[in-house]
Amino acid sequence: MISPVMLSSLGDWLDHQRALNGAAANTITAYQTDLLGFLSFMTIYHGDTMGLGPVSCITISDMRAWMASERGRGVAARSLARSLSAVKSFYRWLADREGFEPTAVLSTRSPKFQKKLPRPLAIDAARTMIDTVEIQAREPWIAARDVAVVTLLYGCGLRISEALGLTSTDVPLPATLRIIGKGGKERLVPVIPAARSVVNAYLDACPYPITANQPIFRGSRGGPLYAKAIQNVMANSRIQLGLPATATPHAMRHSFATHLLNAGGDLRSIQELLGHASLSTTQSYTAVDTTRLMEVYEAAHPRANPRATR
Repeated sequence: MISPVMLSSLGDWLDHQRALNGAAANTITAYQTDLLGFLSFMTIYHGDTMGLGPVSCITISDMRAWMASERGRGVAARSLARSLSAVKSFYRWLADREGFEPTAVLSTRSPKFQKKLPRPLAIDAARTMIDTVEIQAREPWIAARDVAVVTLLYGCGLRISEALGLTSTDVPLPATLRIIGKGGKERLVPVIPAARSVVNAYLDACPYPITANQPIFRGSRGGPLYAKAIQNVMANSRIQLGLPATATPHAMRHSFATHLLNAGGDLRSIQELLGHASLSTTQSYTAVDTTRLMEVYEAAHPRANPRATR
């Protein structure tokens, strides 16, 4: 079994992640699941209660045994890498707090996996997607709703949860929208006129009253709109357009970032618009061809363009 002291330490670490690092609720749940799974394995593997003493003595061999067990039960390399990252983060914090050497855990190599690069839509495909979404619904107000949501994803780079989380206090949409994203991180997002226009059109057509502090986007029966409805309408649209299965609501956000970068936007500004904590995350969100990268390089790099230094 896992000792009460270790469970308490785990709880303290999760509180630390929640309070100081702003980890989202889903992230905290994933961390907890990963750590409990790891500690449970070590308890069975060593046949001993997993308290501070045994935890501080875990070896590289123990780590390899855990990882082999995870792969053996079908855990994908990407998921295992995430679990290992959580274990390392917890150990780094615990070692600093309790004063033991965590090298064996921290030096464990993460399994290799191929990162899945996002596949943004081409500009014309993104526009056609919005047009096709509009003709899927039988009721005009639902068509207006779906167009408004998808336009916010593409025109403002919102996550679908952020678009569906807009409430009566957010409308009429201002020129700059304040968004609370993952982990409670706040960002300001410019709202293009096209987005304001389609949201206003939806609000005018919606048959249900938009009451105080309630979501503005409603389901067909008047309740809050769920992401599944937008996923379904986009799935129907992409089949009609012959687009791949990667043409999802989240792909519209990828497209927002990529098309901005292709048009000359800088990566740091796009990072702020997307609400990413890490620039590397923004880089993975954007897909810019080699020609565009070389244009930027030749125009800005002093060795490639001597005029850039003048």
